[in-house]
Amino acid sequence: MSEPIRPRATGDALHVPVLLEECIELLEPALSGSCPVLIDGTLGMGGHTSAFLERFENLTVIGIDRDPAAIALASERLAGFGERFRAVQGTYDQIDSVAKKFGHGGGEPGTVDAVLMDLGVSSLQLDEQERGFSYSHDAPLDMRMDTGGGQTAADILAGADAKELTRILSHYGEERFASRIARRIVSEREHQPITRTKQLADLVKDSIPAATRRTGGNPAKRTFQALRIAVNDELSVLERAVPRAVSAIRVGGRIAVESYQSLEDKIVKREFAAGATSTTPPGLPVELPGHEPYLRLLTRGAVKAHPEEAAMNPRSASVRLRAAERLRREGNRP
Repeated sequence: MSEPIRPRATGDALHVPVLLEECIELLEPALSGSCPVLIDGTLGMGGHTSAFLERFENLTVIGIDRDPAAIALASERLAGFGERFRAVQGTYDQIDSVAKKFGHGGGEPGTVDAVLMDLGVSSLQLDEQERGFSYSHDAPLDMRMDTGGGQTAADILAGADAKELTRILSHYGEERFASRIARRIVSEREHQPITRTKQLADLVKDSIPAATRRTGGNPAKRTFQALRIAVNDELSVLERAVPRAVSAIRVGGRIAVESYQSLEDKIVKREFAAGATSTTPPGLPVELPGHEPYLRLLTRGAVKAHPEEAAMNPRSASVRLRAAERLRREGNRP
């Protein structure tokens, strides 16, 4: 088992919260009670959490993160808020059990007033070069959000056959040249193991036609995204997490989710749309009791970052923010 990576940066050095004011505006109506509780399902560096705690003086935030380095750094950064902040190490699909332990939203035990989720890789993970998330620096191919166990990206590259590698790159990275890259990986590893980020980035570059490499940014971006998602099982966790997060908020409570790539956004959009749709059979003249929508969508489509924010904070360029309000208890899927 590898030693946990200790965080080095402090304060705001590694993280600028994305769409911060939009998130606050969307969740504020649910945080007007005397002792509201918010779950930040993706604590990271604690940028969003810090802003919410400063803005709402009676608010308690429970921050969840699977990365022990993030837990340690955010806990140090937010120590001044005392018992108004609590950290929980785990994946955000455990959000319902966290709500049952800490929640009391609107007099509904086991629920919270609001949930915020800022998906994807965090600034901490990208900027800690030895984590292997970035193709911009040479480092071991790790990519685990929780370095305490589990397979690394290098393990996947060493063990998966060409068919599985193609599936990972195509599905998680939406990579058009997935099969070419997969065949190149299998060929290369016969001569030497692929264990470094620069090795992989160069391999991907050499696998893609020169004409394609001239546009669209670094050609390794989609491959690195795909491997990160596979290593951390991110989409399966998200598919479990969104309905559980919806069930964890009280009636009148709100949820906001920021996604950074289309596969994440599709999951969020699907779950929110299901909750905002009546299940009364078509053709009936009245709404059947218990079949009314249990969510109200708070955004028209997805909110995107303004050009000014995208220019100042490149991470925000691909963000898609969706939010919803809980209308009733019945009808949610566990």
